[in-house]
Formats: sequence, C-alpha cells, structure tokens
Amino acid sequence: MPHPNQRTRIKICGLTREADVDAAVLAGADAVGFVLYANSPRHVSPERARALAQRLPPFVTPVGLFVNAEAADIAAALRAIPHLVPQFHGDESPAACRASARPYLRAARMAPGFDLLNFAAQFPDAQAILLDAHVEGYGGGGKVFDWSLIPSGVPLHLVLSGGLHAANVGQGIASVRPWAVDVSSGVESAKGIKDADAVRRFCDAVREADARTGASLA
Repeated sequence: MPHPNQRTRIKICGLTREADVDAAVLAGADAVGFVLYANSPRHVSPERARALAQRLPPFVTPVGLFVNAEAADIAAALRAIPHLVPQFHGDESPAACRASARPYLRAARMAPGFDLLNFAAQFPDAQAILLDAHVEGYGGGGKVFDWSLIPSGVPLHLVLSGGLHAANVGQGIASVRPWAVDVSSGVESAKGIKDADAVRRFCDAVREADARTGASLA
C-alpha cells in the first residue's frame, strides 16, 4: 500500500543494550524491536526488554518479536511491557496473532511463488505486514529479497525489511514505497551490538529518500 505523501517510519530491531536504545531514539527511530526468541543471537528476556523499553520517550513504540511462542509466554511479555506491540515471525495462525487483543505486526517470508495477497487476507486486522527474506530458520538473515515479488494492491501497511542498510534503503523506499522500514544487522558492529553512527546514517538515508519523493513530515 503506497503512501506517496507520508514519511517512511523507521524501526530499529534487535536491541540488547541501553546505549543502542538511546542511539535509536536520538537518530529519530519511530519504533525499536526486542527479540523475544531464545534461538536468536539478539535474544533478550522479557525482563531485560522491559528495562530497555523504560528508556523510551513517548511516541517511540516498543515491538516484541515472537517466533511460535507459547501463549502464556506472549501474555507474560505483554504484561511486563504495557505498550509492547507483538510482531509474529513464525508460523502463527490468525487466531494466535489475535489472541492477545493487541495491535500486531505479521511477518511474511518472501520467496518466488509466495502469495502475499492471500497471506495478507488471512490477517486483515494486522497493523502491518513486515516483508522479510525467506531463509533457513526465522528472520531474514540480513538478506535482501527480490522486491519485484511484492504485488500491487496489498490492502495493509507494508514494512520493508531484509538486508537493509544506509546504502540501499533509499532504493528500497523508491521501489516499494513502504509504510515503514525495519533494520537490524545493517546497523550492527556485531550481532546484537548496534553501531550508533550506522543507526544515524540509516535514519538520515530514510529521510533523504523521503525528501526525494516529496513525502511530508507528518
């Protein structure tokens, strides 16, 4: 769903340290992501995510990434972090995504032959569909997928993810015109360790791309 006159929102994902939360906020991120999936090198516990989220000022949204988590674990994380938006990255059913009664994001693993329109139709109440590369395991593995796989007419906000960094996010915005962009490995010095300069360059690149497309600051 293109939004030619609105600025592109920015989510920095996989935060594990106070300094990285502060760097994302300072750079102008709209949302920050905490990986609540034990098999990820960027995993944090709900308690750790709560402590990090408490550093966020108003209007910066905390997002919790889940992969096939137990309902009780999701509920516990949502209790720990009152404003957490769940992001489902596994094989969760529509019913499982709706169970928390919270606004949520649903990740789609893009690959040739994947029917995004059908997938989106199964999650009509999602705040957005996050588009990531299809790799072994869950998450995009820092890989860029073929943006031409995205069909027109998806009836939900789209979040472009997968291998983005300061040098290619502008091209992604121009090609896809997403509602938001999501970055993790593209702003890291090591897995789970963000580079403040890379975070700033990424956010600056998004704003520069918006300026070229004439997006408003609203």
